[in-house]
Amino acid sequence: MLPRRPGHPVWPFLAAALLLAGCDAMDPYKREGTWRPEGANEANLRAMVAVPADLVGGQEDLAGDGRQAASALNRMRKDTVRPLPDSAVANVVPVALGDQTSAPAPAATSQGGN
Repeated sequence: MLPRRPGHPVWPFLAAALLLAGCDAMDPYKREGTWRPEGANEANLRAMVAVPADLVGGQEDLAGDGRQAASALNRMRKDTVRPLPDSAVANVVPVALGDQTSAPAPAATSQGGN
């Protein structure tokens, strides 16, 4: 216990501790009649999945190519990632993180056909 200094009252700290102890009663998840999300995610997932056996073990992808996936991971690890092809759907502009002055703002384009 800390030594008490003369003229330094302890009662403000005790009052604060008592007031904060009552905060537990105001927790919205602990009030009577309040819905508690215990197991809700699992129940919703079970209701939405088409084949319940997939929750125990997945299915293999017969169209998947392991070599293609492995080569993509190797390119990522070697920092030689290929750029995405241009889809002509949206103008993707790199934006710097943190420094807002280093990247110019993208120009507004008209999408309307009027």
